[in-house]
Formats: sequence, C-alpha cells, structure tokens
Amino acid sequence: MSTAYATVVPVTTQTVRPAAREARSETRTVDGVKTVITYATPGVPVTDEEIRAYIRRGNLQNMNTIVDGLNLVVDGEDIEITYDLAPVPFDRIRRITGYLVGSMNRWNDAKTAEEHDRVKHVIPTCSCTDVA
Repeated sequence: MSTAYATVVPVTTQTVRPAAREARSETRTVDGVKTVITYATPGVPVTDEEIRAYIRRGNLQNMNTIVDGLNLVVDGEDIEITYDLAPVPFDRIRRITGYLVGSMNRWNDAKTAEEHDRVKHVIPTCSCTDVA
C-alpha cells in the first residue's frame, strides 16, 4: 500500500495597488483663447475667471506677443501652466549708407540713388578641395 503525501506550498500575499486614475481632460475657449485643462487628480474645477487671470499673467510676462492658447495641468493644489504664444512679426533691419533701416520705400530719389551707386562687397564662395 502506498501513501500519498501532499506538498504544502505557502501562499504569498501580494499587495495589489489600485489602478492609477485616468486623467480627465476638457477643452474650453475663454476670451478667444483655447484652453486645455487636464485634471491629474479629482478636485475643484478651474473657473473661467481663473483662466482669465492666467491669460492676463501670460500677457504681462510676454509683452511682445499675446497668449494664443493655454494648457493647464491641475494636480491638487498645484497647477502647471503652459502658454502658446502668437507669432511675432518683425522687420528686417539693415545698415544702408550709414542708416539703420527696415525698408527703402520711404526714401527720396537722392538717397535711393546713393544706395544704388554704392559698392556692394561680395564674399566669394570657397571651392576648396580636401588637402591631404
């Protein structure tokens, strides 16, 4: 007669972490500025007045442009702010005949002739070959 023995395997306890909450996101337009708000943790929603304050802050910090878009990541009491700024147009300024100018369209005939007659220096391109 044979005797069967059962092997006892100890059961280990595993800590099961709750699944990470998915971030909730919403998009709003406040005063013509597209605003994307992502809530990393549940909490009090961002009001339109808060968004207006963030837009004013962005415009004050970036005087030469305007806030075109706003991305907010809300994590409890902390808010990460990212501004999308409108492109800034600029005029090319060059020195022509001793004057810093953006364009010559307002010059009189004499100044235009002076610019036309000046010597334009050209930098030759190098046609160098590899030197051993």
